[in-house]
Amino acid sequence: MVDKYAFLKSLDLEGLPEPVLVEREHGEMGVHHHPFESKALIIDGSISIVIDGVKTEYRTGDEFHLMPYQKHSESYGLTGVKYLVSRKESM
Repeated sequence: MVDKYAFLKSLDLEGLPEPVLVEREHGEMGVHHHPFESKALIIDGSISIVIDGVKTEYRTGDEFHLMPYQKHSESYGLTGVKYLVSRKESM
């Protein structure tokens, strides 16, 4: 479990930009990708991410990290999810 202070410090050490808050209601998003690297800290609720057929659930205090153009799908817990995410554009 990671706290917000440790997460922000790790972003700074890795040269990643300030995070933004993302909030999603209960639901899902099919297979997609982003043109940026994402590093996130779950601050409330839960999210499940499927990469290459492997599903991982992240809850409050967990981090997830996605590389640019990494195909994945997402589903959000019964109460949705709130997370801080830093996004670094791919070169």
